[in-house]
Amino acid sequence: MSDPIKHECGVAVIRLLKPLQYYQEKYGNCLYGFHRLFLLMEKQHNRGQDGAGVAAMKLGMPAGEPYIFRTRNIKTNPLDRIFRRVLKDFGKLEKSGAVHPEFASTVKQNFDYGAEVFLGHLRYGTFGGYGLGSCHPYFRKSNWPAKNLVIAGNFNLTNTPELNDRLIDMGQHPIYDSDTQTLLEKVGHHLDIEHERLYEEFSRAGKSGAEAVEALGRELDPAQVISEASREWDGGYTIVGMIGNGDTFALRDPAGIRPCHYYLDDEVLAVASERAPLMTVFSARADQVRSVQPGHVVVLKRDGTFYEKPFAQNAQPAFCTFERIYFSRGNDPDIYRERKALGGALVEQILREIDNDLDRAVFGYIPNTAEVAYYGMMEELRSRRRREVKADILKAAREGTITGELLDGLILSNWPRSEKIAHKDIKLRTFISQEKSRRDLASHVYDISYGVVGPEDALVCIDDSIVRGTTLRYSILKILSRLNPRKIIIASTAPQIRYPDCYGIDMSELGKFIAFEAAIALIKERGMGELVNEVYRECLAEVEKPMRKITNRVKRIYDPFSADEISAKISQLVRPQLDDWHGEIQVMFQTIENLHRSLPDHHGDWYFTGDFPTAGGFKVVNKAFINYYEKQEGRSY
Repeated sequence: MSDPIKHECGVAVIRLLKPLQYYQEKYGNCLYGFHRLFLLMEKQHNRGQDGAGVAAMKLGMPAGEPYIFRTRNIKTNPLDRIFRRVLKDFGKLEKSGAVHPEFASTVKQNFDYGAEVFLGHLRYGTFGGYGLGSCHPYFRKSNWPAKNLVIAGNFNLTNTPELNDRLIDMGQHPIYDSDTQTLLEKVGHHLDIEHERLYEEFSRAGKSGAEAVEALGRELDPAQVISEASREWDGGYTIVGMIGNGDTFALRDPAGIRPCHYYLDDEVLAVASERAPLMTVFSARADQVRSVQPGHVVVLKRDGTFYEKPFAQNAQPAFCTFERIYFSRGNDPDIYRERKALGGALVEQILREIDNDLDRAVFGYIPNTAEVAYYGMMEELRSRRRREVKADILKAAREGTITGELLDGLILSNWPRSEKIAHKDIKLRTFISQEKSRRDLASHVYDISYGVVGPEDALVCIDDSIVRGTTLRYSILKILSRLNPRKIIIASTAPQIRYPDCYGIDMSELGKFIAFEAAIALIKERGMGELVNEVYRECLAEVEKPMRKITNRVKRIYDPFSADEISAKISQLVRPQLDDWHGEIQVMFQTIENLHRSLPDHHGDWYFTGDFPTAGGFKVVNKAFINYYEKQEGRSY
């Protein structure tokens, strides 16, 4: 993605199923679980660099001794800082003789992270600020073991204010307005209710207080608690958590918007946002890593009992396509295949734009995240050309006209030519405050391979997605124009991003989308300004309706224009001011049909189509237009 945006978070859970001594004897590592947590988080560092946090829980600790621990960090390289600090503490204990690594009992007794349950979170800050208090995991403390609750997640809720109002109606006094705090209190409230119900039940049966607590810890069903707590949640979410009685859980929203995977064997339960890290860390095959089903929660009880239960009625599946196009690591076998397919699906449009003249075209990619799609594009181009050559040779054979000169012409001409076009050298620093100076600096983020493109060539660069077009305007197109091609084509593997996302990606301001900017420009050019006023009035009326009755009125902004018309206007808008190059610029986008063909199991396309999977999404899109019209910046939910 050439435009930097904030997005997605990552979660990781490790639950050891054997005593710590087992891992010391088998792997020579009494910190096996802690190290696996680090690896699982490190393999997902793409999902968050604004902060990191880990929590650990020791099972079976005597009363009076601490058993839940948490560490969070929001400084540069937060994950590295956390693990270095924790391991430094371990080294001090080892040096003092308080712990002996070969005797796991000393590690569990004296080292905070000598535990059986671990939970980790990688944060991209989208809401609730960037302070330590906004960093997961969140911890709700109690003297009652089964009322202790630790959660972390990858999610956004569209109705946090309404949920906070419910907490206030119940008599609570919420002091945070983040959706994480809201979820923590909501789940905690229903955990309290179930705790009290079970405690009373076992007390009436004649059990002592300690016996009742032990029994309720066994009987507590986290799936039931989640089912009660989540009745009014609207959004996309993956949430992982642990309860002080020793239970561990992970859940996924009813539409399956956010991803969640787990690996289970006789030694460990591991949960992660992505499948590939689990495969790598545990040397597992793809078929050994399972997805948590939409609207389900997986639970591992203190005694090792594992189950998966529905906590909500499943909605129409809307697995996020951005996960496949950009966010998730590309080494997952299915994602790798799909990204290649997305690149190949652009070939028809590309060949049309270059008049099928491969002799006068050079292919590349920018940025690096588009590399896999580039391989798919080149594979499809070569495959097509091979089929053409084969057909020509067979025709010549039938006609008896095969000559060496003919074969040389067929085989050596009009083959796709690729080059390493762009190199990303630096990260833009923000110490320069003047906008003009910052843009000048940004224009040098990329460098190019000089001398590989001729003035007669069309330069085709594949990008994985274009959100705002800012980097195209101020950096990419400026630097590519120095190669002096006759034409620059930027091909996006994603369709035009027309609508806000409210389920995990920080892109909710309509006015910043280049597709929206293009549609507004076309409306003004064609004297259709009253349409904008009409849509504004309709959006005002929509947001006052009950959630389930709201529709997307912003679609009317795009309805008068074809996708090609909007693409053409985008091509004009992103063209930088260039005095020494006068070639053509064409920005093209994936079609919705090809997107669905390339990602057959992921149809969550609301940012492209406006068809939101939850009622809250429709409220957000109308509110986003109201904010645009009223010139209000910031989140629309």
